[in-house]
Formats: sequence, structure tokens, C-alpha cells
Amino acid sequence: MAARTRATPGCVRNLAVLLATLRAARTSFLRSIEIVTEQAEAVQLKRAIPPSRRALLAVFLVGAIGTGADLFLLEHFEDKRQLIPLALLGIAVIILLWHVIHRGPASVRVLQVLMMLFVIAGLVGLVLHYQGSSEFQLEVNPDLSGLELFSKAIRAKAPPALGPGAMINLGLLGLAYAYRHPILGGRRDE
Repeated sequence: MAARTRATPGCVRNLAVLLATLRAARTSFLRSIEIVTEQAEAVQLKRAIPPSRRALLAVFLVGAIGTGADLFLLEHFEDKRQLIPLALLGIAVIILLWHVIHRGPASVRVLQVLMMLFVIAGLVGLVLHYQGSSEFQLEVNPDLSGLELFSKAIRAKAPPALGPGAMINLGLLGLAYAYRHPILGGRRDE
């Protein structure tokens, strides 16, 4: 028969301390896992695009593709100035793809700058289209001036004086998307 050994009080005490230490380590480890999981979920939540922002992005993308197709079909590339909106629209599609894949602060900032360029290009386009339309109206009827010239120039179909307003709309839509973006530390969408 095997001999029985008796545990000494010091051995029992050491065993109890060891068990208590293991329980504390287990609790600490489980809490660490919870904290890491919560942080990972917070990062995912922060990087997720909320439904309202997704809708703005989708409307922007449809508008950009539609405007680009319209400008291309109208052969809006006779001179270098006419290439500006086409170039901005092409760059916007690339930047949006980068933003959707990466979703970092840099992509949001670049998107904001690009949208400001959209607004500026739209305003410059309004002026250029109005000037072109006014010149054409004056060639047709040199006696036009003042409000009558303005009215005819604004209503002209070629070039459409208010056509570049689409670029302004798209720029403002993109700026609305990027406004207080969560990735930049803005307020969370509700």
C-alpha cells in the first residue's frame, strides 16, 4: 500500500495562495480580453459608415457618374478649361473608392478638399457659361443689354448657364457627407 502523506499547514496555505493568485490572474485575463474586444468593436463602429452617410455617398456617386456621362456625351472637352469638371469627377470616383476601402482620416480630408474644388469649379463654370451665353446672345442680337441680355443668357440652351450648378450641388453633397465625420473625431451620427 502506498504511504499517505499529510499536508502540512504551510503547504495548504501556499496552495490556497496559489489558487487565489490563479483565480485573480484568470479574472484579470478575462477582463483584458473584454477590454480588447470592446476597443475593437469601438474601432469597427467608428469606421463603419452609418446609413445616412452611406445614402449621401450613394447619391453623390450616382450624381457624379451621371454628370460625367452627360459631359462626356456632350463632348465637353473642346478646350482645356472644359476638362476640369471631367477630371474632378474622375478623381472623385477614385478618392471615394479609396475612402470606402481605407476609411481613414486622410481620405476624408482629401475628400473635403476635393469637394471644395467642386464648388469652386462650379462657380467658375457658372461665370464662364454665362459669359459664353451672353456673347452668343449679343452676336445674334447686338441691341440686347441689361436685364433683357441677362434673361436671354440665363435661359439659353447652349451653353447652359446654370449647368455648372451640378458641380456645386455635388460639392455641397460631398461636404455634407464629410461634415463632422466620426473618423475625424466629429459627433457620431444618430
